[in-house]
Amino acid sequence: MANSLDIKTLENWLWEAACKIRGEIDAPKYKDYILPIIFLKRLSDVFEDELDRLSKEYNSKEIAEKLIEEDHKLVRFYIPKESRWDVISKLTVNVGQTLTDIVRSISRENPKLQGVVDLKDFNETASGQRIISDEKLILLIDVLGRYRLGTKDVEPDILGRAYEYLLRKFAEGSGQSAGEFYTPKEVAIMMSLILDPKPNEIIYDPCCGSGGLLIKCNLRFNEKYKNDAIVTPLKFYGQEILHGTLAMAKMNVFIHDMEATIALDDTMNRPAFKNPDGSLMKFDIVTANPMWNQDFIQSVYENDAFNRFRFGIPPSSSADWGWIQHMYSSLTVKGRMAVVLDTGAVSRGSGNRGKNRERDIRKEFVDRDLVEAVILMPENLFYNTTAPGIILVINLNKAQKNEMLLINASKLFKKGKPKNYMDIDEHLPQIASIYHDWKEVEGISKIVSKDEVIKNDYNLSPSRYVYQNGTEEVLPLEEAVVLLKEAEEERGEAEEKLNQILSKMGFK
Repeated sequence: MANSLDIKTLENWLWEAACKIRGEIDAPKYKDYILPIIFLKRLSDVFEDELDRLSKEYNSKEIAEKLIEEDHKLVRFYIPKESRWDVISKLTVNVGQTLTDIVRSISRENPKLQGVVDLKDFNETASGQRIISDEKLILLIDVLGRYRLGTKDVEPDILGRAYEYLLRKFAEGSGQSAGEFYTPKEVAIMMSLILDPKPNEIIYDPCCGSGGLLIKCNLRFNEKYKNDAIVTPLKFYGQEILHGTLAMAKMNVFIHDMEATIALDDTMNRPAFKNPDGSLMKFDIVTANPMWNQDFIQSVYENDAFNRFRFGIPPSSSADWGWIQHMYSSLTVKGRMAVVLDTGAVSRGSGNRGKNRERDIRKEFVDRDLVEAVILMPENLFYNTTAPGIILVINLNKAQKNEMLLINASKLFKKGKPKNYMDIDEHLPQIASIYHDWKEVEGISKIVSKDEVIKNDYNLSPSRYVYQNGTEEVLPLEEAVVLLKEAEEERGEAEEKLNQILSKMGFK
């Protein structure tokens, strides 16, 4: 049995699994059957790893089994013998009902997994017919049992990667994943290196997806403090709007032994984490990759009960600075945040005559000296866009006052198919070093004063200040579309005001 699951192998594996159930269910629903079975495999393999560890410790598998049965706290999750993968892999009859019984049995033994692993009824019917037959389930189990998914066999975010691939591949065409982004592993690691969590800090992701950014922060912390026996662990909070994605995030943090609270709801309309007096809870670190250029109706901002949007209301065409203001409002007095956004978030509106909502909000952050750094990423890195993206770093306790570090990392990548990638051992330490050492590197980074940014009308795009090949960045198509929407919205507002004036003057 192969043990390596790099991204290409993972995608081929999931594609083959999807092909096994093609025809019986709609493509967007493939993930509803594939992911719970991957959950089961992961849980079973991790349990077997822990059972092996205890068996070696006590020189007896029988003793280890008995101890675990008596005290489930000896393992992350207790998997009854009849619910383990060696039983699942041999199912030939009543497969759908047995699988459903197994996930319910696991959730009964592990209350934390209720509503996580037991969401799917594998025996469900529609109009009296099974939605997926036992024959198809057998084929699916056979494919998904091909790789071992223990803690030492696959990368930590294996579940998140599987989820994002299935969303992108099979839900995109139906519109169900419109704007869904998977944060590339190297970008998530980069953010954890920049944020560099310290003991006892509380970390929050308001749109946590499958939990990848929280997990990377935890892994960075564990790596840095692995030799410190008395270090105080981190605490994590996340909010997610989709139930299936929430289940994935919970599974991910459970597997990583993280002290995490993940809530289900719409962050922009109903933020989940509040103090007893009803105010927003504050966090030391915020890390996020919200949907880029999301559309929210203006009432979301205008009727906000938490005073989050006091620097200005974003245009309907892009919620980027709405998300930024929510995250800023969620920081402690010395908090810091890193957020992945479309490149246009740091440049749109600059150079325009008159008012521009995004530029005017950006102005407030610059004038208050809240922006610490902007990192321009390489193009064709993210899954469902070729746009490069940026990482915006905001710090309420900046060491370098009235300065900003702009890093143009657009050339720090290696060509890949179908996507480019950044070298974890070469590019990421280089960028992190530039940030933490606060240094200028010709062709890559520049320290700019607040006055210089003001002179450039609050344009924070690194390519504006750090030229490569003697040229400035070309406007990406996605940004041009947003600018067009903004212009149309502004024209509509102007027409409405004109009509009101004409009406008062008696011309209408």
